[in-house]
Amino acid sequence: MTKELNQSFSFHSDVDGPRLIILGAVHGNETCGTEAIQQLIAEFNAKTIALKLGMVTFVPVTNPLAYQRGTRCGDRNLNRMLMPYPEPALFEDHLANWLCPLLTRHDVLLDLHSFQGTGQAFVMVGPEDNSGAIEPFRFAQQERALAKILGVKRAVDGWLRTYDSGIRRRQSACNHPVNLPEQNINFGIGTTEYMRSQGGYGVTLECGNHIDPDAPKVARSAILNTLTHLGMIDAVTAPQVQSMESLRLYEVVDKNHDNDVFSRDWASFDPVSKGQIIGWRDTREPVTAAQDGYIVFPDVGSRAGDEWFYLARFNDRFL
Repeated sequence: MTKELNQSFSFHSDVDGPRLIILGAVHGNETCGTEAIQQLIAEFNAKTIALKLGMVTFVPVTNPLAYQRGTRCGDRNLNRMLMPYPEPALFEDHLANWLCPLLTRHDVLLDLHSFQGTGQAFVMVGPEDNSGAIEPFRFAQQERALAKILGVKRAVDGWLRTYDSGIRRRQSACNHPVNLPEQNINFGIGTTEYMRSQGGYGVTLECGNHIDPDAPKVARSAILNTLTHLGMIDAVTAPQVQSMESLRLYEVVDKNHDNDVFSRDWASFDPVSKGQIIGWRDTREPVTAAQDGYIVFPDVGSRAGDEWFYLARFNDRFL
């Protein structure tokens, strides 16, 4: 892995303050963050934006192999099983050994993504404060405050807890011990989960569709709002606190067979009602919603054994 491929750009103030890191292109085909970050690096270099306090680090292209290919992943998904690797084998293992220490040196993370389907931008946040075994956390209030000034109107939480329940189901369905990545709780750990495990906090902003021309604008506005919110720059106008719809993931449904099919073309946050048929198994058994709510991250291209879709329901966390 060369220096030219793995670049971060840091700007420091003489005054102590938050240490913010902003990532683009964790997935190589999600380039809105890259575009916004490159614009802002140029503005910091030109001194049209000045840092009042703290430090900000920009990583325009977090996964250069996937970015060069124009694909989601290089050898594997960087945003799964993100941790240091004593014996790295795949490209993303080496990349994790560079990225994890970089994240640890910061307090706050803004990770900029985009999505495949249609729909409005939204933010993924972590759990409420807890001392549990899955994802202990103590900065829920700070994450909530950050999420509310990013310019989006929907927040989703429950990722790692829902992923853990899926792992337990997969393990119980096996008739013999297995050691597959998707049956390991660490498989659900990405950038924000790793950041929280290191004593910081962070959110994932899904800025819109991959090719939406407005997605880089959403990313840029979110970066400037975050810097302003943390007191790191002066802004002409203060970020507006949004009234937000709050959803919580509660179930992940796997594809059991490559011939499992959806009942229609689903998009993230399409509403579903209790008992509604979402798809059919290869055996023609219907797959239905357990309760009223929404479908999230439906993946028509998933393979047998992969996550097929998530289900979410309302909660009052962001009211």
